Amino acid sequence: MARVLITDDAAFMRMMLKDILVKGGHEVVGEASDGGQAVIKYGELLPDIVTMDITMPNVDGICALKEIREKYPNAKIVMCSAMGQQALVMDAISHGAKDFIVKPFQPERVLLAIGSIA
Repeated sequence: MARVLITDDAAFMRMMLKDILVKGGHEVVGEASDGGQAVIKYGELLPDIVTMDITMPNVDGICALKEIREKYPNAKIVMCSAMGQQALVMDAISHGAKDFIVKPFQPERVLLAIGSIA
């Protein structure tokens, strides 16, 4: 079981991910609606894993990934992207993202990604 921080600017997406994770036996310890919030909440909650949307207002997922990994080199972050964002996903992986999941979320794929790095 992993303690997870969910980061997505869409409340509906956060709710969907939370539902998948909780049903999969994980604990959602917090939610953030942009990358800036994710950086702050990571420091407060020290989750096992962060799910990080790539495209968000204010601070995007890649900037937040870089900032979290700079402060916490062992942070485990799974990027969430829409189809067609392969270049951004590759950028995220080069900056330390552990995996990525594609929207719309497939519960099995989400749980596989979380389970493989937890």
